[in-house]
Amino acid sequence: MDYQNFSPILLTFLATLFTYGMTVAGAAVVFLFKSYSKKTLDGMLGFAAGVMIAASFWSLLQPSIELSTQMGKNPILPAAIGFIAGGFFIRLIDFLLPHLHMGEDKPEGLSSSFKRVVLLTLAVTIHNIPEGLAVGVAFGALGIQGTSANLIGAITLALGIGIQNFPEGSAVSLPLRGEGFSKSKSFFIGQLSGIVEPI
Repeated sequence: MDYQNFSPILLTFLATLFTYGMTVAGAAVVFLFKSYSKKTLDGMLGFAAGVMIAASFWSLLQPSIELSTQMGKNPILPAAIGFIAGGFFIRLIDFLLPHLHMGEDKPEGLSSSFKRVVLLTLAVTIHNIPEGLAVGVAFGALGIQGTSANLIGAITLALGIGIQNFPEGSAVSLPLRGEGFSKSKSFFIGQLSGIVEPI
């Protein structure tokens, strides 16, 4: 089947549904265990961070550098500008939206009267916004230069984000269960953190 027959928007939507599905699967872990080890969860999140760093470089930064080189432009400048602009964007969202990091008691961002669970969910949701954007950019590039290498890069990025979303779903649902929430409510809130990716 020729992928060029499909719209980059459709491919993006399908890829982000996959990444969201992995968040759902991770959140569903709450139904399998009565308790969890913080050390195991930390190990899963460390693995997820490594996968995300590799996916970011190989599927976003390196293709940006190669595309700039092919266009006869400075190969580093567009990637560096995009990288820095993305960092500022995340910092701005982090500053504006009220949220709570796991293991912390004091919320960050603008003050609000949100409950602890809402603040924790917002923290993970903030992180998922650029992931959905990254998948969109990777698949959107197929509309500009639809090579099989770009398709492989976009699929690899979606796989990497999906793999790291699994422990993220668990990282929200399991601590909520530990704080006394029901399994179904913990699952619902855990999966909700990833819904922004396909949107």
